Amino acid sequence: MGKQQHTFDVYAPPPIEFARAEGCRLYDTNGNEFLDCTSGIAVNSLGHGHPHLVQTLKNQADEIWHLSNLFEIPGQAKLATRLCDNSFADRVFFTNSGAEAMECAIKTARRYHFAQGNPERVNIITFEGAFHGRTITTIAAGGQEKYLEGFGQKALGFINLPFGDHDALKSAIDDETAAILVEPIQGEGGIREVPAQCLRGLRELCDEKGIFLIFDEVQTGVARCGKLFAHQIPNVEPDIMALAKGIGGGFPLGACMAREEVAVAMVLGTHGSTFGGNPLAMAIGNAVLDVVLEEGFMDAVNDKAILFRQHLAELVDTYPDLLEDVRGAGLLMGVKAKVLNLELVAAMREQGLLTVGAGNNVIRILPPLIISEDDIRVVRDKMIAAFEAVRAAQKA
Repeated sequence: MGKQQHTFDVYAPPPIEFARAEGCRLYDTNGNEFLDCTSGIAVNSLGHGHPHLVQTLKNQADEIWHLSNLFEIPGQAKLATRLCDNSFADRVFFTNSGAEAMECAIKTARRYHFAQGNPERVNIITFEGAFHGRTITTIAAGGQEKYLEGFGQKALGFINLPFGDHDALKSAIDDETAAILVEPIQGEGGIREVPAQCLRGLRELCDEKGIFLIFDEVQTGVARCGKLFAHQIPNVEPDIMALAKGIGGGFPLGACMAREEVAVAMVLGTHGSTFGGNPLAMAIGNAVLDVVLEEGFMDAVNDKAILFRQHLAELVDTYPDLLEDVRGAGLLMGVKAKVLNLELVAAMREQGLLTVGAGNNVIRILPPLIISEDDIRVVRDKMIAAFEAVRAAQKA
């Protein structure tokens, strides 16, 4: 496999070229098998080539691919209704990605205050370690210098605070504050969970100050954490939410969801998308919900998560020189490393196991939600082989 000569050099993939995929496994051009615990970074929620998704896409491709939102799009009303019936929301705007969903969420919060005669209320409070996307606006929301460097003045309207500093949060809210934006569990930030009591405190604070609570559930949503949405675990509802990744099961799809009171400010002409909510995406989104909302599906996710975490905890005990702790919820899991996390990621890849790094020297483990208990044990065995190889290399 040769290096691509005509694409931006913004990625650094390993020297593997995948030729096909099925279920929880990927196969390279040399016929080597890899157990996939990246899921395309929490995207392939139902694994690779799920028959219901494949057939749904084929059926829709035979009918209509694209219309634009100049016309009513098949499947939009159905998917929006199902998302609202199973959440806090009353309205949905469909996008192609998580960053676009976040852009819509930010605009919705600001537009509401404008419509209420408070155009000065534009500031969004965010937290250190957050990741909300790669656009000029969403890198400003995340506030991480490594993503901001080289792109000119940081977009205005974002106040980035230390994670967990309650005094700083209360001091930061003023007459220009529009909303608080938070990931219930930081994904890129190192699988760092916001405690339930803190989420409840944010809800109470927003209600007290007349501002909105926005959840970024791009990575945590669609049963990834054992509930349809992670905020349903502590039962703390936002006013606006960004969703993507798993809802498309591998097809580009995102959504901004909001309560009626907030969404009504987004009137004709205030937002739009050429591809957002296209017929192919709507068909797939509905197909994903067909599976995820089946009785017993999320119970199975939670049962498998318990088994997985037990194995990971045993590995932390067995390899205290390499691993520190286990974190996360459902099948959004992380293991904090004591050596360079990417060294362990590479060692696992050599054993045919794919994982992904995260901030704070964490290894993210994001298997498809359909992973079997037998495959979870295979993951454990591959991890053991990788960690033994790392130990042996350290002694050499």
